[in-house]
Amino acid sequence: MEGDEERGPGREPTPEELGLIEEQRKERIRNYILLLKDPNLTFRWKAAEALGFVGDSTAIGPLLEALEDPYLDVQWLAAKSLGRIGDSSCVEPLIQATKSREKWLRVGAAWGLGKLKDPRATLPLIELLKDTKKTVRKNAAWALGNIGDDRAVFGLTVLLQDPDGEVRDAAKKALAAIEYRKKSHIQPSGPA
Repeated sequence: MEGDEERGPGREPTPEELGLIEEQRKERIRNYILLLKDPNLTFRWKAAEALGFVGDSTAIGPLLEALEDPYLDVQWLAAKSLGRIGDSSCVEPLIQATKSREKWLRVGAAWGLGKLKDPRATLPLIELLKDTKKTVRKNAAWALGNIGDDRAVFGLTVLLQDPDGEVRDAAKKALAAIEYRKKSHIQPSGPA
């Protein structure tokens, strides 16, 4: 057929097709945001998780609200998604979430802060290295390694004596990452 060679898998999309793809993406984001308020817990946590993978800044406000969801599954995934989106406006709310009484919110906040790689999170994450829950300590160590701030070296070194092997391993990897940054002269990211 005439014109079919134009529709093959290797061709560039037309401006109209690109516009349609973008509109579909925006509609998907709007639907996920609506699902964050759904009475069904499964829909809320799946939406919180999906918004992180979509990575659109229009989801930041709704995900910040989801940090207050009555269910930890939603809070934890919202914190992780805020980190995945990568916007520095999420740093302070995630720092606040590290102070939660709920272990899984602290874990999600630490993970999100590690993804953001903002040095403002270093001191709150160092505090999490002393947490009573090993999963929190492990995620805080990973996050500190990802940030690469020298201020974390002492706390991570202390963590090498942790009773949990996974926590010790995370501390060892974090210290190696900080040392690598130092040798490579890579500065931690974040505001200047």
